[in-house]
Amino acid sequence: MLKIGIVANEPSGDLLGAGVMREIRSRHPDARFEGVGGPLMLAEGCRTLVSMERLSVMGLVEVLKHLPELLSIRKRLRNHFLLDPPDVFIGIDAPDFNLGLETALKKAGIPTVHYVSPTVWAWRPGRVKKIRAAVDLMLSIFPFETEFLERHRVPVRYVGHPLADEIPLDNDCAAARTTLGVADRPHVVALLPGSRVGEIEALSATFIQAALRLIERYPDVHFLVPLINRRTRTAFEAILNREAPDLPVTLVDGQARAVMIAADVVLTASGTATLEALLLKRAMVVAYRLNPLTYWIVKRFNLVRIPYVAMANLLADEALAPEFIQGAATPEALADALSELLESPERVNAIQQRYAELHRTLQQDSSRKAAEAVLSLIGHNGSPG
Repeated sequence: MLKIGIVANEPSGDLLGAGVMREIRSRHPDARFEGVGGPLMLAEGCRTLVSMERLSVMGLVEVLKHLPELLSIRKRLRNHFLLDPPDVFIGIDAPDFNLGLETALKKAGIPTVHYVSPTVWAWRPGRVKKIRAAVDLMLSIFPFETEFLERHRVPVRYVGHPLADEIPLDNDCAAARTTLGVADRPHVVALLPGSRVGEIEALSATFIQAALRLIERYPDVHFLVPLINRRTRTAFEAILNREAPDLPVTLVDGQARAVMIAADVVLTASGTATLEALLLKRAMVVAYRLNPLTYWIVKRFNLVRIPYVAMANLLADEALAPEFIQGAATPEALADALSELLESPERVNAIQQRYAELHRTLQQDSSRKAAEAVLSLIGHNGSPG
């Protein structure tokens, strides 16, 4: 029986983990998975040793607050896997957490795979030595990462992104609007302030104020806000009731993709949502706001060395989605950028065409390729027999 350790720290990792688990089990039906996962991985049969929510922390300062607990959890996982070694360990994203765990397991002779390359090409490039010491194989989801990793002697396989496989090239805006009850609205704008409570608290008031300014220009606009769980919904509702209780808005439980498909334009926090908006061919405006101390540290020590924060812009290699970072993310600036998109159908069409090209590049049947790479690493290419 094949035994696999696997750790994902947040919803995007849960999606990746569930895909590779499904593909591995299609070849090895008796494969056993344990570690840390979210609802998608649990549905695929992962035995979780720790709640994923306890690991979902973002930002330098935010991590420092939770560091003792995070270190304790990592030690617990390390001891578990050393006492009961898996045939292979897969760490999904979250490099500051997973690379340390992978290093300890690799030293003990357990093959290690890291799924989603750390952004060493963007910031803290010195980490590449740590990566080389930690992983037997890196699975890259973006094509521009492989050259950098190969140059630094990190074994890497480009597998594409499962979202590009999962999301169809075409989508039906009218059907999504009907499903969400906004079929009669001439203008629909999606607001995605984030999937974590911290992001909701950092950006929601600004997004709502931007929405109020947009209504002054488009009185018939309606807003859709997808919220991933009860905690984020409660946090957003409290801010909405404080800032603009009469805003013409529909709060939607989950269904972020349907919300974006239904929208003319999207206002989103930076993160996986920008990639989803790209794959859904939706023009977007992106806001990014960190804890002030985290942002100061990043700027002061020149830790980030990329021209854009949104993955959609990094993939396109141009600022198709206007970005507003930290203090630049004002209600006025966001409303102006949204207005420019609403008033420029030719520009939006050009953006959609470029996003379609990028979508095709990322379509690689990635979960299958990732599973095959993992099984090849440990000499289990074929089905048991």
